[in-house]
Amino acid sequence: MMRHNLPEDAWKKSSYSGDNGGTCVETQMTADDLVAVGDSKDRALGAHTFGPAQWQEFVTAVRNGAL
Repeated sequence: MMRHNLPEDAWKKSSYSGDNGGTCVETQMTADDLVAVGDSKDRALGAHTFGPAQWQEFVTAVRNGAL
């Protein structure tokens, strides 16, 4: 699901995103407890949302080198 108009001050930039102008991933929790994932360079694109369990599975897979 895509979300638009999320609070600007609630975004948290990924610690894996550098300050070199490249890919910058940021997340925030929505009012209905979903994880919103967006691009800090262009917030107007909106954000994809995931359930907390789905997001945790993704993060675990990345940390384990599966993705």
